[in-house]
Amino acid sequence: MAKTITQKIIESHLIDGKMEVGEEIALRIDQTLTQDATGTMAYLQLEAIGVARVKTELSVSYVDHNTLQSDYRNADDHRYLQSVANKHGVVFSRPGNGICHQLHIERFARPGKTLIGSDSHTPTAGGIGAMAMGAGGLDVAGAMAGMPFRIKYPKVMGIELSGQLQGWVSAKDVILEVLRRIDVKGGVGFVLEYFGEGVSTLSVPDRATITNMGTETGCTTSIFPSDDITKAFMEAEKRGDQWTELKADHGALYDDVMKINLSELVPLAACPHSPGNIKPVSELAQMPVQQVGIGSCTNSSLRDMTVCARMLKGKTISDKLHLVLNPGSRQVVSHLVMDNSLNDLVAAGARLLENACGACIGMGAAPSTGAVSVRTYNRNFLGRSGTKDADVYLVSPETAAATALTGVFTDPRTMDMPYPAFEQPTQFDVNDNMFIFPVDAADARDVEILRGPNIAPLPKFNPIGDTLAGKVILKTEDNITTDHIMPAGAKILPLRSNIPEISKYVFEVVDPQFPERAQANGGGFVVGGENYGQGSSREHAALAPKYLGIKAVIVKSFARIHLANLVNFGIVPLTFENPADYDHIDQDDELSLAIGDLVGDVTLTNKTKNKTITLNHTLSALDTQILKAGGKLPWIRTQV
Repeated sequence: MAKTITQKIIESHLIDGKMEVGEEIALRIDQTLTQDATGTMAYLQLEAIGVARVKTELSVSYVDHNTLQSDYRNADDHRYLQSVANKHGVVFSRPGNGICHQLHIERFARPGKTLIGSDSHTPTAGGIGAMAMGAGGLDVAGAMAGMPFRIKYPKVMGIELSGQLQGWVSAKDVILEVLRRIDVKGGVGFVLEYFGEGVSTLSVPDRATITNMGTETGCTTSIFPSDDITKAFMEAEKRGDQWTELKADHGALYDDVMKINLSELVPLAACPHSPGNIKPVSELAQMPVQQVGIGSCTNSSLRDMTVCARMLKGKTISDKLHLVLNPGSRQVVSHLVMDNSLNDLVAAGARLLENACGACIGMGAAPSTGAVSVRTYNRNFLGRSGTKDADVYLVSPETAAATALTGVFTDPRTMDMPYPAFEQPTQFDVNDNMFIFPVDAADARDVEILRGPNIAPLPKFNPIGDTLAGKVILKTEDNITTDHIMPAGAKILPLRSNIPEISKYVFEVVDPQFPERAQANGGGFVVGGENYGQGSSREHAALAPKYLGIKAVIVKSFARIHLANLVNFGIVPLTFENPADYDHIDQDDELSLAIGDLVGDVTLTNKTKNKTITLNHTLSALDTQILKAGGKLPWIRTQV
């Protein structure tokens, strides 16, 4: 039978389960990655599991999020991460080396391999033909300990690309077109697999931009074939011996097909406050702009930075705004220095940030009050920039650079200059000296793990009973993101290794009184709408509410990673059998849930309104075991 790329990789890594849509499957994981905002907790969990060395082919610990060291806390976490990586056999990427997704596709990602990372944009590696998925830190710790990774067998949406991108239209516009069609939940339950003649017109960095932001559709992952373009990229990275061809068989059948003619695309923008709120840039033209940001894991490749440098060369940015740039890696910066592009960017007035996530996660470069910020990033959730009343738009590097020059939203096709085409170097400037490779297992016994005072012990959670009772602590609307639940930013990210402290900020952007109210009521329930928990893989959006006593989350539908994280930390995820029942529950209502052994439906009794409601779930038998045990960590200890 003809097979898709997705089917081939799953089949070669399948440990348990049936390859039937919706069935739970267990996959062998070849590689893992973590970043410092989620990684500290992941390695505390790995230590708690109790394995001496990681059991994957490769695990890498990147430092790219919490690089703003305003006090000792981030620096202490980085010291901990380096020491624990050395002891347990993990490669450590030092601060300043670059953004995890850019670095991983440069130096480690391989076609046909499975990769999970404690960051929702891990699918970036799908641009090189890996099956790369975001996951909670505990799932990554489990994979490092040798446990399989469990997902529901996905449907595959084939995205057929034809034609070729015209000048001033780039890969970012391709994924914005996908989002325009299916929005932020249209990819749920799917792998987005690209095929067609148009694929060969896209470089690996182009493909990585598309797979990176495919996360915003809610999909399990995105993937491109591994072809001659992939081979040339890997050879330029001096990894040609790791290349393998990987493509769908002729006649492979997809569960759904989307057709995109690249030749017909125009510059697009995601408007506030959702990556799925798409408009043509031409409709936004002449809107005054106060900030432009170029970079992030979506658009920080050498290709993107070089195109912007050529657009800005010999010019000065508008005096109506400021421009910030964060290149994706030292390799990118090295090339920008060698061909004088970095000087062109700085001379034009750009402010150069670290090779790190930076402004994308609210770690510096917050816009001014009420500002319009035009960014090449992947998310524009309310308040994510660090300024709650700012309007953030997501665009291509070409649109961002054009806007930086004019001071107003600008369609780059209107610029009076030739399109700055880019050719990939035949050899990249490869320098791995900022990776620290771990000592041998025999020497690891003598490695001391260094812990700062901000690293608090993991909370312990008890098994849950057959009945859950309490108040509705909060009722939310549709598309609540993990940024809503557990904000990032320079104030909160340093607390990631201290659950008692970070829990004080749960739902801060929605209801600042939530933590106090949850604790005063001894915990309770959260009620929400569609696509609850979209966005980041951050498990703190489950772990911190659990610490505050949240027992169950009852919604119309969940985002994949957050649903898994709720199970991992013993919060029961339930959905309304009849979505209209959402209207029959209000904040402060007293509820009682008869969950029993979580086989079949769950009965909810709203004592305040004297109403009975039926709830469903998609939990497997294993999920219920994990939940009843109080979470995945105590369950894993019985397995490893």
